[in-house]
Amino acid sequence: MTDAVLRSTQGRIGILTVNNPPVNALAAGVRDGIKEGVEAFGQDPNIDAIVLIGGGRTFIAGADIREFGKPPTGANLNDVIATMENCPKIVVAALHGTPLGGGLETALGAHYRVVAADARASACLRSISASCPAPAARSACRA
Repeated sequence: MTDAVLRSTQGRIGILTVNNPPVNALAAGVRDGIKEGVEAFGQDPNIDAIVLIGGGRTFIAGADIREFGKPPTGANLNDVIATMENCPKIVVAALHGTPLGGGLETALGAHYRVVAADARASACLRSISASCPAPAARSACRA
């Protein structure tokens, strides 16, 4: 587990809270933390469902620009999404704030999404559709 994604439980619900201020950018530690958390909760017999939520003011607000132009590290986003899609437990993405780009792509990998009334999401669906090989996310991206 990384500090960028905190694990907690509430009853039989596993909660993964993205903790990468100020905008919860989708850095390597976040990708690793989501993947590891979904895998762990997915195997836990005391957990029935998983909620992925952003700590602070927003859900994941896109890629981490500090990683642009550098060699890739950490889990690949497509692997993170596939892990969520293939999880034997229900995965719910709880969106609030300004979920953008890769944050929306991540949310599409969840089995369900809930969105706060004040959320302001934005993405180019054609770009997501072209870059997203995971089956559920592809079908949700079709325009």
